[in-house]
Amino acid sequence: MTIPRATVRLQFNAGFTLDDATELVDYFSALGISHIYASPLQTAQPGSMHGYDIIDPRVVNPEIGGEAALRRLVARLRLADMGLILDIVPNHMGVAGSGNEWWQSVLEWGHESPYFDWFDIDWESEDPLLRNKVLLPILGETLEQVTRASQITLRFDETDGRIFAVYASHRLPLSVLDYPVILQAAESSALAPVIYAFEQVGAIASSAKEQRIQQASVALAMLVNISRSETGMADICKAMRSFSLQDEQRDDCLQRLLERQHYRLTCWRNAAQQLNWRRFFEVSELAGLRVEKPSVFEASHALVFRLYTQGLIDGVRVDHVDGLVDPAGYCRTLRSRLQQLTARRPAFLTTQAPYIVIEKILAYDETVPLEWTVDGTTGYEFMDQVGALMHDPNGAPPLTALWTEWSGVDRTFDEEVGLARRQLLNLNLATEFNALARLLHRIAQANASTSAGNSNKANVYSLTSIMRVLTEILVSFPVYRTYVDANGCNETDRQRRHQAMCGARKTLMPADHALLENVGGWLGGNHPSDANQAVVELCARAVRRFQQITPVLTAKSVEDTAFYRYGRLLSRNEVGSNPARFNISVQEFHRRCIQRLQQFPHNLLATATHDHKRGEDVRARLAVLSEIPDEWADTARNWQRLNRSSGHIAPIGADELMLYQMLVGAWPINLQPDDRVGIEQFCSRIAGWQTKALREAKQRSNWFDPDPDYEATCEKFLVGILADQQFLQAVVIFVKRLSMAGLVNSLSQTLLRMTTPGVPDLYQGTECWDFSLVDPDNRSLVDYAVRRQILASTDATINLNNWEIGAPKLHIIRRTLALRRRAATLFAYGKYVPLSVSGSRATQVVAYLRSYQGSDVLVVAPHLVAALLFDAKLPMINVGDWQDTAIILPPECAGEWTDLFSAKTFITDNAPVSVAALLGVLPVALLWREQVL
Repeated sequence: MTIPRATVRLQFNAGFTLDDATELVDYFSALGISHIYASPLQTAQPGSMHGYDIIDPRVVNPEIGGEAALRRLVARLRLADMGLILDIVPNHMGVAGSGNEWWQSVLEWGHESPYFDWFDIDWESEDPLLRNKVLLPILGETLEQVTRASQITLRFDETDGRIFAVYASHRLPLSVLDYPVILQAAESSALAPVIYAFEQVGAIASSAKEQRIQQASVALAMLVNISRSETGMADICKAMRSFSLQDEQRDDCLQRLLERQHYRLTCWRNAAQQLNWRRFFEVSELAGLRVEKPSVFEASHALVFRLYTQGLIDGVRVDHVDGLVDPAGYCRTLRSRLQQLTARRPAFLTTQAPYIVIEKILAYDETVPLEWTVDGTTGYEFMDQVGALMHDPNGAPPLTALWTEWSGVDRTFDEEVGLARRQLLNLNLATEFNALARLLHRIAQANASTSAGNSNKANVYSLTSIMRVLTEILVSFPVYRTYVDANGCNETDRQRRHQAMCGARKTLMPADHALLENVGGWLGGNHPSDANQAVVELCARAVRRFQQITPVLTAKSVEDTAFYRYGRLLSRNEVGSNPARFNISVQEFHRRCIQRLQQFPHNLLATATHDHKRGEDVRARLAVLSEIPDEWADTARNWQRLNRSSGHIAPIGADELMLYQMLVGAWPINLQPDDRVGIEQFCSRIAGWQTKALREAKQRSNWFDPDPDYEATCEKFLVGILADQQFLQAVVIFVKRLSMAGLVNSLSQTLLRMTTPGVPDLYQGTECWDFSLVDPDNRSLVDYAVRRQILASTDATINLNNWEIGAPKLHIIRRTLALRRRAATLFAYGKYVPLSVSGSRATQVVAYLRSYQGSDVLVVAPHLVAALLFDAKLPMINVGDWQDTAIILPPECAGEWTDLFSAKTFITDNAPVSVAALLGVLPVALLWREQVL
């Protein structure tokens, strides 16, 4: 098996360990999964629920069982002929607390640390207070206020001899050059020898880094030895206490000590404006790693390479590839290194190629360059395409009008994104934006033709004007990033840059157009013609910064801001999607499948992820609203009037309408108004989503400065209406009207994911209905006991029994994956042939063939069929409703077919095949030609 047949994504943490997964291997194997696709397994911050805050990439996380548990899991997987794909995080590391040894060394030694250039730190900041220092925005107030309140104390580590400061959960190492000052405060002659030893560290030239560190190790060992005696420890404690005394003479002693360190402590609120190192998005606990350096690449991937060599993993999923300096170079290097190790793997694995997919969100007309040598992406684009297929284009205008009515604004989604980008550049990402602008200003100053020193261009290219132009380029940038490197800019990137320039030109005054051309050229890798080497390097740095800020800006403005501001229909507000593109046609869906087969046949296919905003079946149900927009508008208005008349104080219209959508979309199957426990649990989950949504929108509230009054109003409204029996009855009636159409959408979506070109990925637990919300709700523990029971109830045919708990969905997945196991080559490489449909409901059917060397699989799935299901008791379309609708098969496909779900046999000739006949047992069908498989 050179590529996965199907993956299951599992989220590991202390609540779900590697040993827990081991107990589920037999279940996943029976379901048809070939590979577990694991969240990061390397050591993360204590208590991490996701694993992306890795603090030690060299060790398997002991909280999830450590390497011993990993070996037990893989042993069980190999017995089941299964494998493991590992999620890796090359872009950043967790730096909060004290667990990151590399970061702690940087804080302790500054420029002299062997890891000083492993993190993306600007040691030459223009801010004199940050020159050769690392900004640590971790304090709740100013340093003076914190020290005066005794919130920072000194402590001694008896194991390694280090004296360090502690603030909350943070361990702040002190420079060994300050140890003499600290220890002299004890006024003890017994400490004289160790004080002298530490003074010798300072006597060694700063250029002799290794000698300094070696001498420090000697002095630290001496201090450990002294601490083993009662009097020695007492002296050390006395020295540290002297820095905590609060009197007029000494109350700033600790503050002055901390100000001398290789870091500068400041309030957490200053991060967005002052930070001098690259972080992951807005998260100041995650520091950017310079994985482009060979030493950093090898050190941070050492465990990955060892696990691959030993046959414990079979491939990797690369997190946030667009955050790297050179994604293409990184991917090629990673592929090369893994291939070099393949021959050293266990004998039964030496013929397998490493499987590599990347987490990347693509614009609609964007593809991953083939020269990256990856197997594809993690499948966000498929999630977008199959979701858009389920939306009725006729619903867009009335839903847009409804949103405008409730929100009170008439803005498109793209306009909402533009406003969000401006806000982020001005506030949340100001430090990244300002650093890039200053770099461009230095380029302008260094270039004789554009500097303010030129009398003909005096003051034209000021920092202010550069910031103005740069803002407009960033606001108009059409994709996550470009990939300009030492070889310059390719044609695709030139087109992307041209799009951004055109957008910027529309908003800038003509006087700025010349500067726009210059800045655009520099960011495209075109340095000034007369530039010296220093300017060339400045241009290269500017390109790197630009290409690392655009992914952050795009993600934050779209997924984490505009998605929560623009609520026309929340089923289109999903990671990888553009809500401005309301739907796609069946023909466009087919075209995308063919394109994927040609370019990346082993791309993952996802419909749910650990990052999704709404579960796949929430989106499938909400999509039904696009088919009944007028009815939905009337329903929402009725609910608004009802809740006003009941005295509930509502949020603003936009927030109220989005809340109603979430209630409709996520309402659990069979939840009744009189189930108080169920209602309370549901209310708690929705309240968590609501708070996050308000803060992500960054309008009435935000994470930086929450508005407790407005948030309390929203929560009180939610709790109030979910305690109102009249409203609850109305919701249940309306949800019932949507449910069956939503579940048919879900089953269609499931079958398409299982059979189109690519590798189907199952997010943990979504083999049954998935009505989860945004994280952390979508990372909750899964009830696998129920799923085992469903799997055990295997019949010759699939029926709609136990549809309430998702049994038909699970059995469709199991039966389809069994066929993928049997016809692996067909699904991996077989042609994708769109089929024509005739008859009165031709536009409501998606049909295609997968064919390979005489073997054929026929897939049939309905869409946009809500009108046929409003009175249904089951997720099943009445056979008679299909009327004369039929599928037209190619002549060469005539013969005997077997329906994999119903076990029925169909004999086809050159006549169209009746959809009513194919969809008589389930709303979807999967047929294969038995005689050639």
